[in-house]
Amino acid sequence: MERVTLDFPTAAIIHRHPLTVRVTDMNYGRHLGHDALVSLLHEARVHAFAALGLPEWDMKGIVADLAVQYQSEARWPDALVIETAVPEPQGKALTVYQRICHAETDKVVATARVNQLLLDLSSGRPVKVPDDVAQAIARATAQERGA
Repeated sequence: MERVTLDFPTAAIIHRHPLTVRVTDMNYGRHLGHDALVSLLHEARVHAFAALGLPEWDMKGIVADLAVQYQSEARWPDALVIETAVPEPQGKALTVYQRICHAETDKVVATARVNQLLLDLSSGRPVKVPDDVAQAIARATAQERGA
């Protein structure tokens, strides 16, 4: 099976979220479990959008797909940072990349990509990414770059 590499778009970072691996995040292999990793990604994604004034639940998005590539292990009580990057939105979805790193060494634990489809909740049909969402993402990206 061919392994696909997820390229993290560093230039599109909008937020960095610190957190610590909890005991309840561990699996039987004594490292960060997949289910916990997905929850930590969601937590960081909610914080990233909230920092832009865009509560995730108000954007009416659903996760269309998730890809995760593991690069190293994390264990309790490791301090981590989750970087969230969102390239310029195209069409009816946001592509959200996240990279989990050890806070002290920057060693990458995992890289993830989520495609979040935005919906009109009354019809259930996909809608174009609203201009205010695209503008908030562009401002955050520029601010992260120091522009």
